[in-house]
Amino acid sequence: MSDPSYDLALLGNAQMARADQLAAQAGAGVDQLMEAAGHAVATVVAARFPRGVIVILCGPGNNGGDGFVAARVLASRGRQVQVATLTPRDRYRGAAAQALARWTGPIAAATPAVLAGGDVIVDALFGAGLKAPLGGEALALVQALIASGKPVVAVDVPSGLDGDTGAVRGAAAPAIASVTFFRKKPGHLLLPGRLLCGEILCVDIGLPASVLAEIRPQISENAPALWSEAWAPTPPSGHKFTRGHVLVTAGAKLTGAARLAARAALRVGAGLVTIAAPVAVLAGLRMGDPTIMVEELGEADAFTELLADPRRNVVLLGPGNGADAALCERVLHALGADRSVVLDADALSAFAQRRQELFAAIHGPVVMTPHEGEFARLFALEGDKLSRARRAAALSGAVVLLKGADTVIAHPDGRAVINANAPADLASAGSGDVLAGMIAGLIARQLDPFVAACAGAWLHGAAGAALGAGLIASDLPEAMVQVMHRLRGK
Repeated sequence: MSDPSYDLALLGNAQMARADQLAAQAGAGVDQLMEAAGHAVATVVAARFPRGVIVILCGPGNNGGDGFVAARVLASRGRQVQVATLTPRDRYRGAAAQALARWTGPIAAATPAVLAGGDVIVDALFGAGLKAPLGGEALALVQALIASGKPVVAVDVPSGLDGDTGAVRGAAAPAIASVTFFRKKPGHLLLPGRLLCGEILCVDIGLPASVLAEIRPQISENAPALWSEAWAPTPPSGHKFTRGHVLVTAGAKLTGAARLAARAALRVGAGLVTIAAPVAVLAGLRMGDPTIMVEELGEADAFTELLADPRRNVVLLGPGNGADAALCERVLHALGADRSVVLDADALSAFAQRRQELFAAIHGPVVMTPHEGEFARLFALEGDKLSRARRAAALSGAVVLLKGADTVIAHPDGRAVINANAPADLASAGSGDVLAGMIAGLIARQLDPFVAACAGAWLHGAAGAALGAGLIASDLPEAMVQVMHRLRGK
């Protein structure tokens, strides 16, 4: 049986280069892989565009070699192909030079003028491992391609896109499809890369999957295959206490956040959920959802008493709590109480000036779920999203889920998962509170916190996609029913 973490692995530029080296050692030559890649590109282009002139822009390296192969294959199928290069013929080397030698048609200079004759453009200029930002003639060509509005099929990634980070280096023309090979790269899923790649088609070109055992990738794309086996149904002998008990703290004003989180924890399968709230809002909360218990949230000693029940195995702090010193003390109490802890919203912002104290208190299972603003206040790290999330997890000792359309879930040991199924409709008040509650509910059911964070992020996105336009946060827990039924059916 294949390893899901390998099947869903995302390979950075250096790892992909290493995979090519290992494949060559195993007998898969670069020219052989290039032939397979070029055939794959030709097949995609022919299927998407059965008529019209195809202009193929070829760069100086192996990406350009893939373009030469695609040109030859398409021409052999009777298609009208124009090839244009940025590099003189005599400067090509290795497999790319061999692919060029097999192309017997004319070659034009890759200038903006060449774009006018094409009905579809194949961007085979530069792959994901671009070493520096586009400049000079290459930048002018890509800018002209953007301005042309012509449909583009990219080889590997749109030229100018960083495969490690998804960042644009100079410029990158949006593609309707990107044909990549063996495994996707982080830049295919991280923004803005994901918005520029179009449909991502990952093609097997003959690299043996066995090379992954030596590369040992730590980054994966999120999907049920990563965590569905860990999320087992309740056995016939189970009962509400075996499914865990989540304690959610509420604030004195914004009680809706805690209510959303509590409802979400129940929907993903927690056996019991209690909201602990200040006395001023107890009456209102008790008139709400009858499936959620309500307790008074008093001073520190009272909160410690709430934690004394060992069946309350997960504590969620932060949503609507108010970022004050009292919340900091509750967080520290929870971290010292041998419980799994989920920290969201105010529970993160409250420690902006006490971050080292928070990190030093983390010894057990903890998940943090910041959005970019909360992350900046707590961690003050710079860099691309993936590296920031991984550094934050290593610094804090917690699983860090950095929210967004390209949510990154990072483990302190270096593992990371990128979630790419979240629709823009989830940009609605309270959506993050629901996500925090879902993660807490999954941990209550004995899922490892990292696994729970990955599952929660994907299920949250799937619920948003099922609802679509017009959703509000309170719809999400209810939509979880159909999402979980579909998963169970599979």
